[in-house]
Amino acid sequence: MKFSVSALLANFTDGKLVAPKALEKKLDCEDEESSAQLEMALDAMERLGVLSKERGKYRRVVSSDLVEGRLRCSSKGFCFAIQDDEEAEDVYIRECHLHNAWNGDRVLVRVSKEGSRRRSPEGEVMMILERSNTSVLSRVKQVENDYRAVPLDDLLLFELNLQANGLDLASAVEHLVNVEVMRYPIAQYPPLGRVTQVLGSTAESASDIDIVCCKHSLPTQFPPAVLEAAKLLPQKVRKIDFRKREDLRDNLTITIHVADPQEQGDGATAVGAIIDSALTVARTRSGGWKLGIHTADVAFYVPPGSPLDQEAQRRGTTVYLGETVIPLFPEEISRHLGCLHGEQDRLAVSLLVTLDGAGNVQEFEVQPSVIQVDYQLGYAQAQAILNRDLSKSVHDLPEDIQEFETIFKVVDELAASGEQLRLQRQKRGAFEFNLPEHLSSESHPAVNRLGSDWFSRFAYNDEGSLGAMLVAAEMPIRSVLAEIMILANQVVASHLQALDVPALYRVHRPPEPIQVQDVIKLVENMGLNLEIQGDEGVEPKDYQRFLQQFSTSPAERVLTYLLQETLRPATYSLTPGKHFGLALSGDYTHFTCPTRRYADLMVQRVLHLVFEEGRDRRSVRAKDIVNLRHSSCHGNINWNVLPPETQNDMETHISHIVVHLSEREKLALEAEEDLIGLKKAEFMKAHTGEVFQGLITGVQSYGFFVEIEDLLVEGLVHVSSLKDDWYEYRSRQQRLVGRKNRQQYRLGDRVEVQVKNVDYYRQQIDLAVVSGGSKRSDDDDDEGETYSYGEED
Repeated sequence: MKFSVSALLANFTDGKLVAPKALEKKLDCEDEESSAQLEMALDAMERLGVLSKERGKYRRVVSSDLVEGRLRCSSKGFCFAIQDDEEAEDVYIRECHLHNAWNGDRVLVRVSKEGSRRRSPEGEVMMILERSNTSVLSRVKQVENDYRAVPLDDLLLFELNLQANGLDLASAVEHLVNVEVMRYPIAQYPPLGRVTQVLGSTAESASDIDIVCCKHSLPTQFPPAVLEAAKLLPQKVRKIDFRKREDLRDNLTITIHVADPQEQGDGATAVGAIIDSALTVARTRSGGWKLGIHTADVAFYVPPGSPLDQEAQRRGTTVYLGETVIPLFPEEISRHLGCLHGEQDRLAVSLLVTLDGAGNVQEFEVQPSVIQVDYQLGYAQAQAILNRDLSKSVHDLPEDIQEFETIFKVVDELAASGEQLRLQRQKRGAFEFNLPEHLSSESHPAVNRLGSDWFSRFAYNDEGSLGAMLVAAEMPIRSVLAEIMILANQVVASHLQALDVPALYRVHRPPEPIQVQDVIKLVENMGLNLEIQGDEGVEPKDYQRFLQQFSTSPAERVLTYLLQETLRPATYSLTPGKHFGLALSGDYTHFTCPTRRYADLMVQRVLHLVFEEGRDRRSVRAKDIVNLRHSSCHGNINWNVLPPETQNDMETHISHIVVHLSEREKLALEAEEDLIGLKKAEFMKAHTGEVFQGLITGVQSYGFFVEIEDLLVEGLVHVSSLKDDWYEYRSRQQRLVGRKNRQQYRLGDRVEVQVKNVDYYRQQIDLAVVSGGSKRSDDDDDEGETYSYGEED
């Protein structure tokens, strides 16, 4: 089918009846085959009790025992359906009740047994709503005269029959391949696939980028229909496009971005090539600033439902794999029309904000506009200007002294306003993680292997996927830019909420208390005392205080990294909510990166609906008119700004994509982390046998985890490698203690470890203790502790 069952069900909201013809239109069923598939799907869901039919129309059946979730399985066959609501219980599903669903699939589950205090509810997969694995990274094996693909992911408990497709499968036996799923399992028939790419004889011989793209089913090419649609776009901004737009071309406008490296291939663009935001700044008479944040008007070129739109929605977000980028749009948009190059007319959506001298918002307006970028600065250039270090990175700036001084003034004013915004953010309790200088320095021997994950965190101009601010010690100008973009996201969110129009909001839930307590316990063992001061759980101010205390420890870098790991991923929501990383109670969205995030494009679309269809008065006879583009309208609207049909259609669409966009962002983050994990494993494999200093960051009955401080690489010391004594596990104190020699390994202890073995694909690093740990004192209390004598759980 061209559509998933999940996409079909998303059209049934609020218990309303929906006609098949309306579904055909929304799901783009343009031929007889797709219409017949829709009819079959509707009939099947009616028989399963998911839909009910009334007068030829269908309604979603609301039942407490039917839940949607994402399937998560273990290598031993234990599976759970994880519901979208984090507060909802996971539903346990036995292997015999999976009905050919695979790990990662989105499923509809009928709950058959209610949960108890100690047991999760149990259920059975009734329907697979959306398949997660469209391709599988596998190893080929021969069975008599046939060939099969065995997935490398031990969470995928099946084999695929391979279809001959012109490749010599005999030569691919025992090789690592990417297999496209041609048919999912049906009844007794096994899944069928075909080899699309032979990666290498081993994982180490394959390209790490290829491994990550295949493992996470990341698209490296655009479909022909999308490329054709991109070619039909205008080559430049036309005079007719200026209609009903503010002409801001006379305002001195700059961009600050990553330097532009070379293009990385047909399916990827270079990091610095995607420039979708620009800035203007001027001092006000009262000592504040008039800031202009301009984002490329991608929504103008990408109509809803077009091939470009459908592909961008499917991708969800740009994926940064080191310096290789898997973009949201073809280069006609990502590097041309949607890229704010210098001295070229560009369509934009502009946010003009007036701040007072302390960084407080006085007023703002949002306008469709035409801009022209006067100067493009790389981060290094802007930082050199800020530092008044003219000996480097300024060779591309104009020689005219007046222009030169103008650029200096602009950068200085941006830095001044950014500093006030930073103080405002810190005042409300927000925190930031300092980027280790050695990972951002080209002089470090492992930077090319280990630094790309940090680099990708800065791919977006705002807080990005982490949910909290990262500060580059060597490049403060990045932080200045982030503060301004975060302000823009806040202001736009407040405007959308004041207009009461559909929107995508960005929320960030507090960390799990148990994970924070683990960090607190580790730090206590290192002589630092951390306390959660509030009565309502952990607050951003607690993290702000923790990071200040970490700055006094020689293990600051590792402790900061471990605290960062406690953060939950930020997600998208239909309603505003708290944002932990930015210490916001609400009113936050993503607006500043429409070329790279589909959520930002959707926010632009909503703004365009306000520009084009928004009602600025209660009725045509009303005399009181408000300016829907200006903050002065806030609190003065008591009518529906958008027409009812437009409002309903946008609400339905956003409710359909909100979970998908969060999941795509999570997948992108996992892919980025997977790549850096392979880089780390490659680096450590080359250093097998070498000794490193580390910190014990986790203790279990089967061993303890050590973070190698210089590299931020984690490995496991298995209890079986501790040959000097028989070690007992103290669960309450989280330590392993020798029976005879009283040697112990506990959270926070420093150890010297030797790299014994590295599993490259699984990114597992086995370590052996050379020295370190601590001695257990006679005063330690064992009462009430759980014992385990070294067996692996």
